[in-house]
Amino acid sequence: MGFVRKLYIADTHFLHERLLQMQPRKFGSIEEHDERIISNWNSVVRDEDIVYHLGDFAFQLSRQADRVRWYFSRLKGRKHLIIGNHDVDDDGNLHPTLASLDWEEEPKWMKFTKDGGKKLVLCHYAIREWQGFHSGAFHFYGHSHGKLPPMGLSRDVGCDVTDVDFTPRTYEELTIAMK
Repeated sequence: MGFVRKLYIADTHFLHERLLQMQPRKFGSIEEHDERIISNWNSVVRDEDIVYHLGDFAFQLSRQADRVRWYFSRLKGRKHLIIGNHDVDDDGNLHPTLASLDWEEEPKWMKFTKDGGKKLVLCHYAIREWQGFHSGAFHFYGHSHGKLPPMGLSRDVGCDVTDVDFTPRTYEELTIAMK
């Protein structure tokens, strides 16, 4: 096994056809969108790598559960889910389709980790101040689809953000302009 890398992405919204118009994404169909993300993901992620998905993994979780499972099985890496607003049922609980997937650990609303020698706070939502905010900790989030300006050492890692370009990215790639 080689050196294990950590990669980050949010807001893949697999199977979310209306998203192509709501957040204009440059794809002719949701199938093209989904296959591009899967291809990009597998072009940079190795089986032993850790991928933090910061929420909104898929849409139509009940009606297309088999397809969600199939997509998940095709993605390389040891996958972790930070829960987003589209990942829950009407009562705010993790949707059973996502709960049944083989995540590396139980999905969480927030996660603290380290990367690049720095503390890192992961959440689907942007936070104004986070643990370690005043001592150099970084914060990665999704949800805003590139429409919320970064603050301090925070940034959107949504797949539709220009420098993410529908591909999981490393800490180094995501923070290069922040140092």
